[in-house]
Amino acid sequence: MAAPEYRAPRWLSNPHLQTIYGSLFVARPRVQYRRERWETPDGDFVDVDHVDAMPDAPWVVLFHGLEGSSGSPYARALMHRVALRGWRGTVVNFRGCSGEPNRLARAYHSGDYREVDWILRRMKPLANGAPIYAAGVSLGGNALLVWLGERGEEAAGIVSRAAAVSAPVDLMAAGEALGRGFSLLYARHFLATMKARAAAKHARFPGSFDLERMRRSRTLREFDDVVTAPLHGFLGTDDYWTRASAKPLLRRIAVPTLVLNARDDPFLPAQALPTPDDVSASVTVEFPPRGGHVAFVSGSFPGNIDWLPARLLHFFDHQE
Repeated sequence: MAAPEYRAPRWLSNPHLQTIYGSLFVARPRVQYRRERWETPDGDFVDVDHVDAMPDAPWVVLFHGLEGSSGSPYARALMHRVALRGWRGTVVNFRGCSGEPNRLARAYHSGDYREVDWILRRMKPLANGAPIYAAGVSLGGNALLVWLGERGEEAAGIVSRAAAVSAPVDLMAAGEALGRGFSLLYARHFLATMKARAAAKHARFPGSFDLERMRRSRTLREFDDVVTAPLHGFLGTDDYWTRASAKPLLRRIAVPTLVLNARDDPFLPAQALPTPDDVSASVTVEFPPRGGHVAFVSGSFPGNIDWLPARLLHFFDHQE
């Protein structure tokens, strides 16, 4: 069976409108989650939300995007389809994203592959021999790709297939794109919640970063320089964005992996997308001309976001 081809609706042609519409206005299916708290090796925790099924069913694990959670539209859409198949599903809420502050000063970041590593290694013995399929969206997609590249053949013993959606694989290019023009609105949207969380964290960990400088930040570059980078062991934004980008690691991926980005994604310019020379033979790149950022709205008005989960599950199901 051929993979479903994405066709953007004519009534939603602008990539910015598609991105906003896909995240705010499409219907979100209801999903019955079971929450579980996993203690991390460093004394923190992550909350994971499960879709339960038979103990030997295939298992889809999703790593969400910046300021996302198991309640994000794409997470619910994917887990709804997973449940309909009778598969198991898990959305990993990164530290501080489950509705409760995490315990430590650190939180999560685009290159957090060590977090991905211990989560997937913890899941492996629980899978009862069934395949684990890993998916990541936006920031979570980049972190997953970094893990796949860092672990190489070792990752193939943990997950059977993987997919990254709208991953900002070149963080420098993505950061520059989000620092100008209309895309600044996305940055300001993220900053509204990120700055509130950072202020609450500073109250618990005084001196962990420059509070006044954080409050003055107006772009993701400025915020990452004063908060994200120092809290996660980077020298600054340039060091963080360089070392955490997945693009240089794509040649080392050994797990069959789908890299799916729209060419009109306002978060990552088309010229920054990986070329066939940038990826290993295990990587399938798919770049539809339209789709926005983690949107891929389809159908007649009011539209739906059914195509993306269908595409991911087809990749997990078939040898492409």
